Amino acid sequence: MTMRDPIQVGVFLASYFPADEDTESALQTIERRAELIEELEFDSLFLGHHLLSAAKFLQPLALSAFLAARTERVKIGLGVYLLPLSNPLAFAEEAVTISALSRNRLIVGVGAGYRKNEFRVVGIAFEDRFKRLEEYATITRRLIQGETVSATGSFGELSNAKVQLATSQARPEMWMGAFGDVGIRRCARLGLPWMAGPEGSLEILAERVDTYRAAAAGANLPPPTTMALVRELYVAETDEQAHTEASPYLAKQYADYKSWDHGLTVDDLIDRDAVVGSPSTVARRLNQYRDLGFTHVIVRSDWPEMNPKLSAKSMALLAKHVRPLLV
Repeated sequence: MTMRDPIQVGVFLASYFPADEDTESALQTIERRAELIEELEFDSLFLGHHLLSAAKFLQPLALSAFLAARTERVKIGLGVYLLPLSNPLAFAEEAVTISALSRNRLIVGVGAGYRKNEFRVVGIAFEDRFKRLEEYATITRRLIQGETVSATGSFGELSNAKVQLATSQARPEMWMGAFGDVGIRRCARLGLPWMAGPEGSLEILAERVDTYRAAAAGANLPPPTTMALVRELYVAETDEQAHTEASPYLAKQYADYKSWDHGLTVDDLIDRDAVVGSPSTVARRLNQYRDLGFTHVIVRSDWPEMNPKLSAKSMALLAKHVRPLLV
């Protein structure tokens, strides 16, 4: 039997808070959560990216630099950064700077985005987001790897551009988020690790993994060594308790995502998409994701209006009672 590493576990850190909440208090809470993620020995923490949020939203580049100074080991990920809204050189310079500040702990996850108003305010056609994502990701990856790049595109013109800070000591990993087959094939064709979104049954994920691997083979690229996925996750002492505690908050979380026009009950969504249950139940599901080929799971258990004590309890159970069961 071939030995393999257990699936790595990261935590999605909610970096936003209600508009009427005191900013200083919220910052202290976010800082404590990041320190707890490191203390519990999770492998990574990830930050989201949006513009024009109705909440007070801490932007991920500045926040990742802030958190890099308050942690020592845990990797810090962008999950995902809306790359079409940025200039690839400007973004590469920022990402490499954060990589240097964090002692090379940054994971750059990029994606296209889905909110039309975010594109409207920067003067980019919403329909161009995927074309720009591919264009910008190709250039950004070369720049953060320390290459010299000359290119002309929708972003402007680069003539022998080089990010001098991009050395082996500051060279972030780059992943790409995708839901559908076209996006998954794009990840494979570009040779980028695929970061799957927080939906899809085991059967659906298996089909998507096959799509990714087949597309990589079609592009004459080696099989991927990194595949990540995002999952809503909640652990309690028993399955029944986990369902009872998680259901009301998950219902609001799913309702907030307009792209999930699912028409299913919360129980259906828990069975299909989320990971909710006792430590043994949660470990079994995470091991099933590992069997599919996923090497990293980023979990979200800090949902809107949720009691922070419940989230902290789930994180502790995940770290202390689920991770030892991962194979």
